[in-house]
Amino acid sequence: MIELHYWPTPNGHKITMFLEEAGLPYEIKPVNIGRGDQFKPEYLKISPNNKMPAIVDTDPLGGGEPLSIFESGAILLYLTEKTGKFIPASIRERYVVMEWLFWQVGGLGPMLGQNHHFNRYAPEKIPYAIDRYVNETRRLYGVLDQRLAGRDFIAGSDYSIADMAAYPWIVPYEAQSMQLKDFPNVQRWFERIGTRDATRRAYALGETVKDQVDITQDEEARKHLFGQGALKK
Repeated sequence: MIELHYWPTPNGHKITMFLEEAGLPYEIKPVNIGRGDQFKPEYLKISPNNKMPAIVDTDPLGGGEPLSIFESGAILLYLTEKTGKFIPASIRERYVVMEWLFWQVGGLGPMLGQNHHFNRYAPEKIPYAIDRYVNETRRLYGVLDQRLAGRDFIAGSDYSIADMAAYPWIVPYEAQSMQLKDFPNVQRWFERIGTRDATRRAYALGETVKDQVDITQDEEARKHLFGQGALKK
C-alpha cells in the first residue's frame, strides 16, 4: 500500500495521476500546507524539506521495512521502478524521459512557481519580477512546444512520467499570463492528457481534500507558505 502525503498542488497532482494510471492501491494522507501540516515533526521525518508530496510504501520494492520517499521527481522514478510502467525499457529512450523529467523539476516547476508567486500572491506588485518570470514561462512553453512538434507525448509516442510531471504545471496557464493558442503543440498535448480517465480521477480527488482558502487574504496561510525561515533545531 502506498501512503500518499498530499495536497492538490501541481506537484501533488503528478503523483495521483501516476497512481490512477497504474492502478496501484493508495491512501491519501492530507497535508494542508496552508495550515502548516508540512512542519509537523512526524511529517518532517519523511519529508525533511517540509514540502509535499511524500510517500510511504508499506510493501516496498525489494521488500523490507516501509520505505519513505520525498520529492515528486524521485517519487515518480520509484513508482516506475516498482510497476515497470510509464518509462521505456530501452536505455536510450529511458534517458529521454529522465531528461524531460529533470527539465520539469529543475526548470518548468520552479520558474512557473515564481510566476504564480509574483503574479498572484506577492503583497506588492513588482513589475521587474513579474516580467522576469512571465518571460521565462513563455520561453519554457516555447521549448515544450518545439519538443512536441510531431510527437504525441514529450518523450515520443508513449505517455510517460515526463508528461505527468509537466501537465499539472500547465493547467493554471491563464494565471501564468499564457494563452495555449500561442503554443499549438502544447495545446494539442494538453487536451489529450486532460481527456484521460486517470487524469480526470486525479483532479476530482484533489477537489475532495481541497481547503478553499484564499491565500492572497488568509494571513495564516501566507505565513506557512511564504514566511518560512531556517528551521529551528
